[in-house]
Amino acid sequence: MEFEGKSEFLGRPLISVAKGARIVLGDGVRIYSSLRGNPLGCFQPCVLRALVPGARLALARGVGLSGTVLCAGASIEIGEGTILGTGAMVFDTDFHLPVEPWGWNDDPATCGRIARPIKIGRGVFIGARAIVLKGVTIGDRAVIGAGAVVTKDVPSYHLAVGNPVEVILPNNPVAEPAAAAVVSPSKA
Repeated sequence: MEFEGKSEFLGRPLISVAKGARIVLGDGVRIYSSLRGNPLGCFQPCVLRALVPGARLALARGVGLSGTVLCAGASIEIGEGTILGTGAMVFDTDFHLPVEPWGWNDDPATCGRIARPIKIGRGVFIGARAIVLKGVTIGDRAVIGAGAVVTKDVPSYHLAVGNPVEVILPNNPVAEPAAAAVVSPSKA
């Protein structure tokens, strides 16, 4: 594990890093695994896993986790100031492949072969018990609703809800940088 500054841990997370894999925590990362770590309670500890050699899990400055599961078979990058609600899960792999006639291949090396990177932007909010699946990109300042299952990309400054996720409207509690320069009609 690599620390790029101070991180705050509340409770005991489950962390595992395969030989040749990396977990990088930026300055000010908060990992809350205690029942009292979130107003909703944390029903499980945070789980951070870099599953296979070459896998990378990177949390930028100020990322906050509460009872969150992150499993990287290739790459998961989470941008500055993003927070993930209690019970949220992010994994870039399916973990298993079917094997004939009715079995499953759960060899850890399989995780890396079937993984597709995930990139989550800056200032994103991912609600409680949301699930982000492999190959997804979530843009800056997007909001993912509680319980959503994210199977496709979510643009910056948009709200996404449901199972499977539906991008329903722009989310603009903080103006987009380009929009901030526009003069409002009332001031013109």
